Amino acid sequence: MSLNSVIISGGGTGGHIFPAVAIANKIKEVYPACEILFVGAEGKMEMEKVPKAGYKIVGLPIRGLQRKLTLENLSFPFKLWKSLRKARKIIKEVKPQIAIGVGGYASAATLRVASRMGVSTLIQEQNSYPGITNKWLASRAKTICVAYENLDRFFPKEKIVMTGNPVRMEMVDIEGKREKALAHFNLDPSKKTVLIIGGSLGARTLNESFKKDLQKLMDAGIQLIWQCGKIYFDQLKNDVDVFARGGRFSAPCKQVYLSDFVYEMDLAYAAADIIVSRAGAISVSEVCLVGKPVILVPSPNVAEDHQTKNAMALVQKNAAILVKDVDAKNQLVDKTIALLQDSKTCSDLSGNIKKLAIADAPDRILKEIEKLIVL
Repeated sequence: MSLNSVIISGGGTGGHIFPAVAIANKIKEVYPACEILFVGAEGKMEMEKVPKAGYKIVGLPIRGLQRKLTLENLSFPFKLWKSLRKARKIIKEVKPQIAIGVGGYASAATLRVASRMGVSTLIQEQNSYPGITNKWLASRAKTICVAYENLDRFFPKEKIVMTGNPVRMEMVDIEGKREKALAHFNLDPSKKTVLIIGGSLGARTLNESFKKDLQKLMDAGIQLIWQCGKIYFDQLKNDVDVFARGGRFSAPCKQVYLSDFVYEMDLAYAAADIIVSRAGAISVSEVCLVGKPVILVPSPNVAEDHQTKNAMALVQKNAAILVKDVDAKNQLVDKTIALLQDSKTCSDLSGNIKKLAIADAPDRILKEIEKLIVL
């Protein structure tokens, strides 16, 4: 058996793109000669991120339906028709042995056409509550790789395989890096460190909550590694600088490392005593592997409130603390400080979240791919 040609389709968010790239990397590791083509949506972030990861991508003109009546909705049938035609042409030319969908509108067109043309299809669902695309594709998919239990509510039970989410393992490789990490971020080894992750774009609620209570954090001797997002960075940097110049702590503020995006996530995780994060599927999978105590603040601005469902899968097993977005400004910093001062709860959370980690997700998914190729 040999794996020679694969199509991977989907995108729209990092939560779809990063698992797709992790799957591609595993395929290339085992089958270096395999030709892998990504199919994304024109104008979406995968068209930039995938080439940076070293893979070829083609875009479809497909777009999702808007919740309100817009001119763009009127063009949806035409764009869908064009996308299906283009997907058919791509599959005829590439002749993939398998088409893999990771969610997002592009995968809807690509995998639908692939299955009709007799190509085996596999979908990878990152969340505890599936997206509309994967639910729609499930009836034709041969295998459905999942990261959470009880998804037989949405998918045919006989097709489900628990694989976990493939993450970038270099991002969670923290062993023996704490000293280097604290030096990298210019932080004090004697102080407790909180890592704030608002996702690749940042999170307004997290930013406003921590800005509001900076004085409490400083008084408690807590330092921050704060990934705030590009659109919030300039204003937040100014706010922190103004706070420092007010004499409340020495300027520049050595207790706050503020960045629009932290590229050295392995060092950020290594430096952290606790993590405060949104509850996107990949972020949740990463913090499980890191094994640090975590407070999750699910974003309310996602389809079907799936971040809350992701978070609850941990909270129900005493593996994380949940703070609702609506409560964050009044509760988040107080709960963060309280957790840092409670070594027993930190130990319990850390032990429980490690039990949920799946480190070999790419290997598990590749095994399922190989089974379909054999068939």
